Amino acid sequence: MKTSLGWTVHGDGKKILPGAVVAPDERLSWPRTIGIGMQHVVAMFGATLLVPTLTGFPVNTTLLFSGVGTMLFLLLTRNRLPSYLGSSFAFIAPLSASQVHGIGAQIGGVLATGLALVVVGFIVKAAGRRVIDAVMPPAVTGAIVALIGLNLAPTAAANFASQPLVAAVTLLVILVATVAGRGMVARLGILLGVVVGWIFAALTGNLADGSAEAVSEAAWFGLPQFHAPEFQLSAILVTLPVLIVLIAENVGHVKAVSAMTGKNLDDLAGNALIADGLATSLAGGFGGSGTTTYAENIGVMAATRVYSTAAYWVAALTAVVLAFIPKFGALIFTIPTGVLGGATLVLYGLIGMLGIRIWQDNDVDFNNPVNLTTAAVALIAGIGNLTLTVFGVTLEGIAWGSAGIIVVYPVLRWLYVHVGEGRGARFQAGDRG
Repeated sequence: MKTSLGWTVHGDGKKILPGAVVAPDERLSWPRTIGIGMQHVVAMFGATLLVPTLTGFPVNTTLLFSGVGTMLFLLLTRNRLPSYLGSSFAFIAPLSASQVHGIGAQIGGVLATGLALVVVGFIVKAAGRRVIDAVMPPAVTGAIVALIGLNLAPTAAANFASQPLVAAVTLLVILVATVAGRGMVARLGILLGVVVGWIFAALTGNLADGSAEAVSEAAWFGLPQFHAPEFQLSAILVTLPVLIVLIAENVGHVKAVSAMTGKNLDDLAGNALIADGLATSLAGGFGGSGTTTYAENIGVMAATRVYSTAAYWVAALTAVVLAFIPKFGALIFTIPTGVLGGATLVLYGLIGMLGIRIWQDNDVDFNNPVNLTTAAVALIAGIGNLTLTVFGVTLEGIAWGSAGIIVVYPVLRWLYVHVGEGRGARFQAGDRG
């Protein structure tokens, strides 16, 4: 049954049959869709607000433009590509480095990076799928998706270790609800785990000192702060390398959703890059942090098997509303690190496994030394968070792993075909790259 908003109701709107998924153009009943949309809000909220907290950006402004950016993304991808655009962690290092120049110069760098991403998006859109296939074949995209999730493993582990009992309770509830739960209990397993873990932390005295006071003192209504960008070459040059990560994350997101839904969405890669570029530019133009497709929300989709873009409209609208309610932001900040550790241990691991699924679904042959060695090096660079400074610009594991495999893979492939054991042969289907 087609609705007036363009989504087909999945089945009876209540259940998901074994092996089935709720596709991007489908939805469950609205109460269930709203519940799953709220779970996406919970999944993105901590990370989205952490970036402005660390970089000195206004929190409510960043939240506002993450919601607006998500709506823009859904419109430009024609409601076919489910995604939430939250604050990109890749901006933390360059924005921290350029804090001495002030927030105007910082957001000037964000705006310039966003515009550069728009240009890349139009190039991909004009050239078509062959650019993606040539630059990021399955061996490459699988590695990038995997390393994006596994790169975050130390953060999840550190949060878990900070409050192991709280984290264990959160993790246990998520696992039991997701695996043994039925209906909405299984669909909202992550949200249930966070809520139960939060309550357990409160009952056992594991909330941070002053949490109650911070919530009570926060205003119910407040306008976000806006700032105007300034363009300083040094700040722009420090920020522009983030472009590599944004490209990898957006294309990786397209590939991951394609793998999870069984639908080829490569034709949306250009639109996704353009949309994220515009969202990042918009945020940078008014004082918000740059955006990217969110790994946490991929994890939620993998756990719930609900890929409906309707849930993301709920999440985006909720973020915009909450941007004007400082009290809610204060409440979210009371979620203890142990709860985040228990939840992210599942979410980040699911992202890593999605990369492996891309390899599996595309029959990537790891007897081929090109596939084997490039994936191996990229994963170690990402998981170990290889951090190097080049010409004054510091890049971390996701950037090195992603850029490295994109650049090195075609070189090694050429050597294998023309010089090494693969001389005179071409890559067979089983050697998928």
